Amino acid sequence: MGIYIGTSGWSYDHWQGVLYPYPTPVQKRLGYYVQKFQTVELNSSFYRWPKQSTFAGWEQRLPDNFLLTVKAPRGLTHAKKLLEPEVWMERIKACWHELLHKRAVLLVQLAPQQACDYPRLAYFLDQVPHWMRVAIEFRHPSWHTDAIFALLEQHQAAYCIMSGAQLPCILRVTAPFVYVRLHGPDTNHLYGGSYSDADLHWWADRIREWAGMGKDVFVYFNNDGAGNAVRNALTLQHLVA
Repeated sequence: MGIYIGTSGWSYDHWQGVLYPYPTPVQKRLGYYVQKFQTVELNSSFYRWPKQSTFAGWEQRLPDNFLLTVKAPRGLTHAKKLLEPEVWMERIKACWHELLHKRAVLLVQLAPQQACDYPRLAYFLDQVPHWMRVAIEFRHPSWHTDAIFALLEQHQAAYCIMSGAQLPCILRVTAPFVYVRLHGPDTNHLYGGSYSDADLHWWADRIREWAGMGKDVFVYFNNDGAGNAVRNALTLQHLVA
């Protein structure tokens, strides 16, 4: 059982003076990040899936106690919409092997326009190997049904708990681990604003409850503007320490 709190990404120009001193070269930003956090959610993989050698390089560079979560490519989730996932899954598995014990979770975020398709999700989950932790983030409300939650439980896949503008915050646990994405407290815009101390205390209580159930808990802040994600993640780490 462990609690892993981090941010979505580690390299942002507007984090100069917040996480790393100004000026810090891009290639040195990860070094500052791993001094503060034990996990990160890689989002750039959504736009361009990294080479297998890049994953091997991360395995060498990251500290022994660090876990890397990776967002699935949009070619699989948004272009194909999980249809015929075999080719993509073989590529993902090959890269995932390179991370060895530093791999955390594969985040699969579905498009907001993609309505519930039980057979397609079931087929996709059948292609995910048992040694790979996977979390599914649903953006279309039609997915939030007991049948889908039961399907996730059957495959030990995590329902991604969300916090953000116009997104439902459903505290549903469907796997041996819990996966939370905090997209910001702004009620009108995703990824905006900084969580209040009261908000963070509330999340800290939830995290302790899940950890008390014997669950690993992964929490990532995605409100990167003005360094809010860094400050919120550091505060939440302190609250659950």
